[in-house]
Amino acid sequence: MDTAHDSEWNAAQSIFISEDLLAAAKLQLQFLAVVDRNRWLYEGQTLQWAIYRYNVCWLPLLAKHSESKITEGPLVVPLDCEWIWHCHRLNPVRYKSDCEEFYGRILDNSNVVSSINQETSRKETEETWNKLYPNEPYEYDMSREFSETLYNGETQSFSKYDFVLAVERQSPFFYQVSRPHFKKDLFLQEAVARYKGFLHLIRRNRERSLKRFCVPTYDVDLIWHTHQLHPLSYCKDMVELLGKILEHDDTDQNRSKGQKLDTGFSDTTKQWEETFGLRYWRAGAMYRGGAPSPITTTPCIPDPTTPTPSGDADSANGLQRLIHLPKTNYIEILLEFVEIKNLPETEKGKVNVIFSKSHSDGIFNSKKKLTIQSESGQKQVAIFQCEPNGYLLFELLSTSKKPNSLGSCFISLEEFHGKVSVEKWLDLDLNLVGSEPIQLKVAASCTFPILAPHVVQMLLHSSPFQKSCYSFSCVTRFHKNWMWIVDAYGDEIIRLQLRDMKKTKGREIVGFTRAEETLVVGQFLGQKWSLMDSLWSLTFPETKDSHFLLTGPHMVKLVYGRKLDYEPKHNNDKRTKENDFMTAVEFSAEYPYGKAVAMFDLKSGVLMLQEEWFALPGMLSAFIVCKGRT
Repeated sequence: MDTAHDSEWNAAQSIFISEDLLAAAKLQLQFLAVVDRNRWLYEGQTLQWAIYRYNVCWLPLLAKHSESKITEGPLVVPLDCEWIWHCHRLNPVRYKSDCEEFYGRILDNSNVVSSINQETSRKETEETWNKLYPNEPYEYDMSREFSETLYNGETQSFSKYDFVLAVERQSPFFYQVSRPHFKKDLFLQEAVARYKGFLHLIRRNRERSLKRFCVPTYDVDLIWHTHQLHPLSYCKDMVELLGKILEHDDTDQNRSKGQKLDTGFSDTTKQWEETFGLRYWRAGAMYRGGAPSPITTTPCIPDPTTPTPSGDADSANGLQRLIHLPKTNYIEILLEFVEIKNLPETEKGKVNVIFSKSHSDGIFNSKKKLTIQSESGQKQVAIFQCEPNGYLLFELLSTSKKPNSLGSCFISLEEFHGKVSVEKWLDLDLNLVGSEPIQLKVAASCTFPILAPHVVQMLLHSSPFQKSCYSFSCVTRFHKNWMWIVDAYGDEIIRLQLRDMKKTKGREIVGFTRAEETLVVGQFLGQKWSLMDSLWSLTFPETKDSHFLLTGPHMVKLVYGRKLDYEPKHNNDKRTKENDFMTAVEFSAEYPYGKAVAMFDLKSGVLMLQEEWFALPGMLSAFIVCKGRT
C-alpha cells in the first residue's frame, strides 16, 4: 500500500466496534450449525409455530427481563425462538421499530444465553416460562398441530414483518460460511478488519453524498451479521459512525449479470481496491453457488435401540488398518495478476501469464492462463485447489505474432504460513537486454490446509494384474470376479475376489493385501451381505425408489446420482448419466439430513472418500454394486 492507501486503511481500522466480534462470530457459526440440523425451523407449520412462540412468549419474556431481571442467572432462549429472533435482528431497522412500537425500547441480547450453550442451566428460565405460559411448553413440542385459532386475536400485536420470507432468505447463509476455515482465528481476525474496511467505504460514500449499494464478501457478511445480533451496540456504533442505523438489505437475491447485486459487487470491488490498494476478493469467502438439494426433507436419525451388526470391532479395525491410504492436505487459492511494470511498448496489451505448480501435485497438475488486470482492463481471477507446498510458477507470455516468453517468476507457498493473503511485486528472471527488469504484481489469498479426499480407482480385469493398468485413464472393463484397487499414485491398496462358498452354496469376498495376506472380508447371508467380520451389513433396496443400506458403527445410504457436496454446479454434458454415479450418505444425530462421505463413479471406477473410516466398507460396497450391474 502507498501512503494514501495506508491512510485510508488506518482510518478504517480505527473504527470503534463495542463488541468482541471474533468470539461472537464463532458462537453464531455454532448456532447456525445446530439450526441446520433442525431444518423443521426452515418452513411449514413448525416454522409458523416458532414464529407464534417468538411473538407471544419470547419477546414479552425478554421485555420483562430487560426492564427488571426476573431470573438470577441469564435467560436461556429456546432454539426455535432464538432462530426467529436471529432473523428478526438481521433487519436492524425493522427490529428497532418493532421493539419500540410494542415495548418502548430496543430489546437487546445482553444477559441472554443461546440455547446451544451447554454450560448454563436452563432450569430457572424454564420455570419462569412455565409460570407465565402454563399452556405452552418451554421446549418446542413438534407433536402439536398448528392452528390459527391459537392466536386468539393476538396477531394484531405482532410485527407485520414477514418472518417466513426472512427465514427463507437466511436459511441458505450457513452453507456459504460452513467450511472449516471460517472457524479459524486468523481468518476471522482478517474478516473483522475487512468488515471495518467495508464500513469505511460506506462512510466515505455518505460523506460524498454518493448512493452506492455496497455488497460484502461472505467473510465480511458473517461479521456484519454478528454485529447486528447485538442490537443496542449495533445501533449505537452505526449512529456514531454514519449518523444513522445501517440497513442490511438482503432482499435482492438475483445474481444475474447486470442486476443490482452484480453491479453493486463490482462497484464495491472497484472502490475497495482504489481506496485501499488491496484485493477485495478473498479465497474461501466468495459465493459457492446454491446449497445442494437435500436427500430427504425429514430428518433420519438411527434408532439407538435398533440392533446393529455385532462383529468383532477389534478384528474389523485390524482389517481397516491393512489398507494404507496416503494422506494429502490441500488449500484453496484465489490468484490474480494486478499490474505490470517496465513492459516494452511493443508488448503492451499483448501479454498474459501462464501459472502452474513447481512439482507434481496430485490435486493441481496443469497449466492455466490469466490476463493482467492493468493490461486487459478487466478483473480476472483463478480459484483452484492444490497441495500447500512448493512454488507457484508464473511465466509471462507475449501474444504478438511471434509468441515468446518474456520471463518468469515464482512465489513460495510457504509465504502463506501465518497469513491468509499475499500481495507483492516480483521481478521476472528473463528480460530484454539493457531494459529495466519487468515486474509483475501478484495477489493471492488462500484457505487453511485441510485433509483432501482419498481418491482410489477400482479396476476390474480378467487378465493378471499389470502395473501398466494403474493409470486413472485406464478404461474399466467389468468382467469376471476380480477387482484391483489402486491409489492416485498407481500403488495397489488391495485386491478383491468374489467367489462361491462350496459348503454353504453362498458367496464371499476375499481380500488379498499388499502384504500377501488372504482374508475373508464379506459373506452373502440370505438377503444381505455381512462385511468385515460382521461389523457392517449391506442390505439391498426393497423397491425401485429405496436405497442400499449399510449399517454398522454408522448408518449409510448408497444413493444413485451425485448428491450433496458432489452435486454438479454446472452440468451441460447431456452424455453424463446420474445413474452412473452413487453417493454414500451418512445419517446420524449430528447429520440428520445426511452428510456425503463418498462418491463412486460406476463408469470410470473412481471412488472419492471423504472419511477414512468408510474406506474398506466403501470399497466393498462399491464392488458389490458393480457386480450387481454386470
